[in-house]
Amino acid sequence: MATNQRPSSSTEYRKLTQGDKNTQAMGAMFRSEEMALCQLFIQPEAAYTSVSELGETGTVQFRDLNPDVNAFQRKFVSEVRRCDEMERKLRYIEAEIKKDGVHMPDVHELPRAPNPRDIINLEARFEKTENEILELSQNAVNLKSNYLELTELRQVLEKTQGFFAEQEGVMNMDSMKSTLIPEDQNAARGRLGFVAGVIQRERVPGFERMLWRISRGNIFLRQAELEGALEDPLTGNPLYKTVFVAFFQGEQLKSRIKKVCTGYHASLYPCPSAHDEREDMVKGVRTRLEDLNMVLNQTQDHRQRVLLSVAKELPLWLIMVRKMKAIYHTLNLFNMDVSQKCLIGECWVPVNDLPVVRKALLEGSEAVGSTIPSFLNLIQTNEVPPTFNRTNKFTRGFQNLIDAYGIASYREANPALYTIITFPFLFGIMFGDIGHGLIMTLFGAWMCIWEKPLEAKKINDEIWRIFFGGRYIILLMGMFSVYTGFVYNDIFSKSMNIFGSSWQITYNVSTIMENPELQLNPASDDLMADSVYPIGLDPVWQLAVNKIIFLNSYKMKLSIIFGVVHMIFGVAMSVVNMTHFRRPMSILLEFVPQMVFLCLLFAYMVFMMFFKWVAFSPKTDIQQYTPGCAPSVLILFINMMLFGKAEPSPGCKEFMFEAQPMIQTVFVIVAVICIPWMLLGKPFYIKFTRGKAQSHTNGDINQGMEMTPEPSEEPKAVAAPAHGGHDEEPMSEVFIHSAIHTIEYVLSTISHTASYLRLWALSLAHAQLSEVLWNMVLSMGLKSSSYTGSIFLWFVFGFWAVFTLAILVMMEGLSAFLHTLRLHWVEFMSKFYEGLGHGFQPFSFQAILFAEDNAE
Repeated sequence: MATNQRPSSSTEYRKLTQGDKNTQAMGAMFRSEEMALCQLFIQPEAAYTSVSELGETGTVQFRDLNPDVNAFQRKFVSEVRRCDEMERKLRYIEAEIKKDGVHMPDVHELPRAPNPRDIINLEARFEKTENEILELSQNAVNLKSNYLELTELRQVLEKTQGFFAEQEGVMNMDSMKSTLIPEDQNAARGRLGFVAGVIQRERVPGFERMLWRISRGNIFLRQAELEGALEDPLTGNPLYKTVFVAFFQGEQLKSRIKKVCTGYHASLYPCPSAHDEREDMVKGVRTRLEDLNMVLNQTQDHRQRVLLSVAKELPLWLIMVRKMKAIYHTLNLFNMDVSQKCLIGECWVPVNDLPVVRKALLEGSEAVGSTIPSFLNLIQTNEVPPTFNRTNKFTRGFQNLIDAYGIASYREANPALYTIITFPFLFGIMFGDIGHGLIMTLFGAWMCIWEKPLEAKKINDEIWRIFFGGRYIILLMGMFSVYTGFVYNDIFSKSMNIFGSSWQITYNVSTIMENPELQLNPASDDLMADSVYPIGLDPVWQLAVNKIIFLNSYKMKLSIIFGVVHMIFGVAMSVVNMTHFRRPMSILLEFVPQMVFLCLLFAYMVFMMFFKWVAFSPKTDIQQYTPGCAPSVLILFINMMLFGKAEPSPGCKEFMFEAQPMIQTVFVIVAVICIPWMLLGKPFYIKFTRGKAQSHTNGDINQGMEMTPEPSEEPKAVAAPAHGGHDEEPMSEVFIHSAIHTIEYVLSTISHTASYLRLWALSLAHAQLSEVLWNMVLSMGLKSSSYTGSIFLWFVFGFWAVFTLAILVMMEGLSAFLHTLRLHWVEFMSKFYEGLGHGFQPFSFQAILFAEDNAE
């Protein structure tokens, strides 16, 4: 556990704030903010309001000073339980409001946490509201139960009326009265009795079978389904029931039937056998139903009025209770001093926010009229501070991409700043199409322009939240895709003739008849001399059958060029970390050999590409070579690494310029020397410095045993993390780690360079898929010349639009996004990014409420 000391607050604060202003401004942009570990001394009466003010600012991350204390034994556990009980009551009230479909207004301004003295009033109000709603709910359930019973009784009386009417067609009324008697009378032997009731429809088959078994087929059962569904009084779910009448003979069979009805939860109702009695009973039941329905409507109206009044304040109550609960949970992290008169807490605070914290503590003390002010001290610690990158709604999405790989180490260079440009640009290289990019741009712009109304809807769909959270990323990806599509001169697989073509086709009729497909040969006279298309590709390439051969070479070289530049930038970023953490020898022993190795091999290959573009052309070149003798960059690079030679074609030369063989040999030798430089330089330096330190320690009279600092030495507020420190690591492990890092870097430069070829592959696949959809789908509707072709074109365009959105925009867009993410995580960030930190999680009411809303 870190040892903490309490230095002078004013001295430490002056040290932290009176630094190089330019360095602080750069740190706020390019790396995580500087953090300070602080100690808070708060009076008990001002603790609640002070923590409430700190929660409103959201600038403090508290540490638990009671890690060994059980959660149920902490000081404010009773207050937390009270908040839990209030939250339970509010959740019940909210469920009742949602059940009745009452609208709850949105909260435009968050209320502050209530004062502790107001908690009793809130509890009483919540208790009163809950009891009132409970009473209304119970009354409504009782009334609905009575209404359900009367409804079922009315249905029984009406349905059995038909059963008895059928019986009257067989025998007269006198015989009916003599043979059918109600169940509550004692029946003589030989006369039929009956039982009437209602049962749920899904239980009827089993009910019938059971009655047949207990009577051996001596029960006559009549049934009729009720029209419509009844409402369950407790749950409100629909109930589908069936009216039945069971005719039997004998008291013993009657008792069995009632037991079966009880087992199948059937409701039995009295039903007179006389027609006049049934008519009178039906009239009475209908009158009671009308009265009960009126009472139900009045009860429901009163319930609606109560819920409407509660719904206006419920969102505010929920926020206040959640804030109270968060405050008491935070106070449980504090420790009480020996005198039991002061609460002590520790927290991480960004140095730039120290004035905000001091102001919050002052306002918290003034809110309760405390005579003793709360104060804050900066303390020394050996712990690594949390990483905090201040973001806004634009940069938050890019920062989340980096944090998904790993939280940056404390004060490490933050790649999110450069990702704002490099990420959408590399995506645009793979997704280059003006039409598809415009669709993505419009979608991102719609989410950005209407972000406040869309955010207010609180859509809980996970996929939508991902899209909405990355709306600015989508907007930039679409804009860069439009730009690269303009460079590729590609819009839905078609080209735009803006600046006019640099080709002049001079084919005669015989040439056209003999060659059905157009092939462009840059060495022919079809290309006008000294004519260069201003930007991007000439539109006539869209008609050429050898277009894919030309685009292969063009996009493959572009992917290698951008990949090498991206990796060089990543290696260059490592020197920023080394400079910040004051590791000058790492610059000499790690950065220099890595950069030399990368530049002498792969940056030189990029140079050969540019030199070939400048020095050679299909017709002539500056070296007066024979046309078509331009050396292959790939063959030159392979022969360079293998010290081999290639036999050039007659009249051609192997190299691009005279001094190239000697330069390539020197580059390879120096690059090979960089490998043992990276492998052994740092371990031998560590071994040398350890030996020197050991000899200095042996000469000390104390033999290094007493480590007490001098009185004049002032502790630092925040200790920088020991990046690259190897004081306790055995030399064998140092050599092993150096070997692993060297092998990984050397091999990764080759594999990562080849990995950037995905830019070429996905760009080519995207263009070919777009062309296939145009030629195989949309062109079918465009080829028809009759009047029915316009109707057919509507349907064809619909299919083409659906396939374009589903396959090219969504699936291809997701594929390009994931490949771009991999290029940044692996190929770029692995050159300098450690990502071993832990994020800054401040105590913020806004973050707590947002997390709870998403959880719901």
